Amino acid sequence: MQKLAVYLPPMNTEEKRTDVNTLGEFGLIEHLTRPFSLHQASSIKGIGDDAAVLDHGDLCTLVSTDLLVEGIHFDLAYTPLKHLGYKAVVVNVSDIYAMNGQPKQITVSLALSNRYSVEALEELYAGIRLACEKYEVDLVGGDTTSSPKGLTISITAIGQAEKERIVYRSGARPGDLICITGDLGAAYLGLQLLEREKRIWQEHPGIQPNLEDQKYAIGRQLKPEARKDMIEVFRKINLVPTSMIDISDGLSSDLLHICKQSKVGALLEEDGVPIHPDAQMLALQFKLDPITCALSGGEDYELLFTIDPSDVEKIKYLPEIYIAGEIVEEAHGTRLQTKGGNLHPLKAQGWHHF
Repeated sequence: MQKLAVYLPPMNTEEKRTDVNTLGEFGLIEHLTRPFSLHQASSIKGIGDDAAVLDHGDLCTLVSTDLLVEGIHFDLAYTPLKHLGYKAVVVNVSDIYAMNGQPKQITVSLALSNRYSVEALEELYAGIRLACEKYEVDLVGGDTTSSPKGLTISITAIGQAEKERIVYRSGARPGDLICITGDLGAAYLGLQLLEREKRIWQEHPGIQPNLEDQKYAIGRQLKPEARKDMIEVFRKINLVPTSMIDISDGLSSDLLHICKQSKVGALLEEDGVPIHPDAQMLALQFKLDPITCALSGGEDYELLFTIDPSDVEKIKYLPEIYIAGEIVEEAHGTRLQTKGGNLHPLKAQGWHHF
């Protein structure tokens, strides 16, 4: 057995230092994990998809984990702890649904500062419990430790799927149709609204925000839902998408993930991108283009998937499923066709973790 020798690096004030911002989240993950190989025959899929896939016989185990960090992913100035607990579960089980699987268990780990009371944590866990009941998952473990500042939540979701029904990002082929569930952009606009009201309140503490007429966008930001219903529909109509991902970083970024993993291009049609009327109106209030919010906003947790054209009749008349384009050869690139017929290259301008 090879031993790991103790190594003391020499003092070098000119040591190379690369800022992680130059790589971005996915570039950093790829850079750090490139030397790793899979040693176990049961490890079917490692890093690079919504969840890892482990072979356990007739059923495969799906594993996904996410971190939520105070000040980065959430602001308690406008995020109730109960909503935060609920959302923390949703963003994790959504990854299991994105593999066409069913979440079964979660673990919850917290790092928290001493400004959090037992009562505050009870509120957080009340939200976690509601999500567990909604998505029928069991809380089976976790860890708690102290933190010098703020709150960090780490949740791991564990799910199951039949091997032949698992859907990866890498299965899209030229000619496949691009499909989207629900609607996009409202969560981002809800965040813009909350940030604006926070600034107003900070400047004028006596003014209370009035958000009654924007319940849809606020709800999409503070209490999103994972598309458990769509996975159940897929099973009912015997549909297995050729590729799939949940829309967490923005439609453009997540479509590019599918294209990169599948080695294909895409033609996305602006007319086919679903945007809720409330989101369209709110975008105009903020002097934003609604399609830009849908492409780059993120946190919608809808499903972006591709299907073989022969399956189009299965989804053609289903509510909340929209055909938004077509997969093309990689050489054609990934482009958006506007309502005016112009073509623009799609860029990954969604959520940046670094």
